[in-house]
Amino acid sequence: MSIKGAAYIAGIYEHPTRKATDIALAQLHAELAKGALDDAGLSLSDVDGFFCAGDAPGLGPLSIADYLGLKLRYLDTTETGGSSYMIHVHHAAQAIAQGKCSVALITLGGRPRSEGMGSGLGNDLDRYPESQFERPYAPAILNLYAMVAKRHMHEFGTTSEQLAWIKVAASHHAQHNPHAMLRNVVTVEDVLGSPMVADPLHKLDCCVISDGGGALVVTTPEIARSLKRPRVKVLGCGEANKSQNGGEIDITYSGAVWSGPAAFAEAGVKPSDIKYASIYDSFTITVLVQLEDLGFCKKGEGGRFVADGNLISGVGKLPFNTDGGGLCSNHPGNRGGMTKILEAVRQARGEAHPAVQVPNCDLVLAHGTGGMLATRHGSATLIMERE
Repeated sequence: MSIKGAAYIAGIYEHPTRKATDIALAQLHAELAKGALDDAGLSLSDVDGFFCAGDAPGLGPLSIADYLGLKLRYLDTTETGGSSYMIHVHHAAQAIAQGKCSVALITLGGRPRSEGMGSGLGNDLDRYPESQFERPYAPAILNLYAMVAKRHMHEFGTTSEQLAWIKVAASHHAQHNPHAMLRNVVTVEDVLGSPMVADPLHKLDCCVISDGGGALVVTTPEIARSLKRPRVKVLGCGEANKSQNGGEIDITYSGAVWSGPAAFAEAGVKPSDIKYASIYDSFTITVLVQLEDLGFCKKGEGGRFVADGNLISGVGKLPFNTDGGGLCSNHPGNRGGMTKILEAVRQARGEAHPAVQVPNCDLVLAHGTGGMLATRHGSATLIMERE
């Protein structure tokens, strides 16, 4: 069934903290839930559907529902890493269309920075069933993404300078975000001059590590129209996974080649219609590959597409990640999908910072990736429209 117009995002909230040393994980989820419900003009007693992923503590939705005192008719614990939250919106819209719930709450909260975790060098890949074959080659998240960048350069002539423009664009936006971890504007030369951490990726090609999180409220068209908030309609969503295929795999493309077209088809729009795009940015190469796979440019042309400020709001053709994204603002719980939706909704509402707000921003996209581009991962693409 199509979800086009079946549900609206009525409330959003991003936790301002970037280091939650004194906030328990369950309390973080509670503060996020309250913030999103307050933004919508609703309360905990209105919630009858709850969605979370593996970042939730304890028994996932059961523990958080108990902590918040929720009485639920619908629960969902879909886990696809950083793409989980686009899929949660998809599933919430489906549940609402089927009458399974009317007010769905989605939360993401994490404390990797306080707990000393990293998003590039540390890993838990030993728990994967393929680890007996892959572990001897010492995979880590950072070097797996470096492999994608290196192969893309080999196949298409992409350069480190072109990748650096993605970080430059993110920094131009982050300077206007008081909560961003990295607010200094950087140049291509700054990125290339930062330490090499996994050839060809430099330190500034990598995302930040942060605590925090975000929350969304998805509801029926009737309830959305009764609230005193700008209405952002869910138009379409696509989901996909990409696996190893026994080793016969091209690492220059992602699951977005399937999730993107599915979302565009359901929404009834095309990439050139999109006014603003939130793109998962664990590394600069993540952005470049996904822009190609979503159809914003042809495969192999991503380097030229992102160069010369083309992603900077007010300057380029496709403004992206106007909050600074994971490269500069935050990457809560090492899961960037939630914050991509939040900034896309802000843009659709006209509530982004005035310096980066896209004029007449009525059609937006948020895309998430969970897992590793070089191995197995999930992709989800969400398209929304201001009514």
